[in-house]
Amino acid sequence: MTKLIAVYYYQWLELILRIALGIKAYYANLKFFKSRLVTKSSKLKLYRTVIRPIVTYASETWVLKENIIKKLLGFERKFLRRIFGPMKENQIWRIKNNEELDELIKHENIVN
Repeated sequence: MTKLIAVYYYQWLELILRIALGIKAYYANLKFFKSRLVTKSSKLKLYRTVIRPIVTYASETWVLKENIIKKLLGFERKFLRRIFGPMKENQIWRIKNNEELDELIKHENIVN
């Protein structure tokens, strides 16, 4: 039983480390992500080819428990909101909800 708990603990630590490395990769490319000259599709391609593989490296061996899935999806939504930004609706700015983000990435999230 203690071995099983230790395995889940080490997987959680690995996930936290991977997310921290993904955040570092984002800030290393911050000028690119903040630029208005770069299209949103190019930013999404950079996210999918640079940041997402860093976070999901060696994830084939992870046991995907509910808390790990929530953490990964939360991480992805955070970056997608940064990439796509807010939207103006009836003269009011608001952030995109999860369903709108899911449609923008065509239902290809980090867990699938």
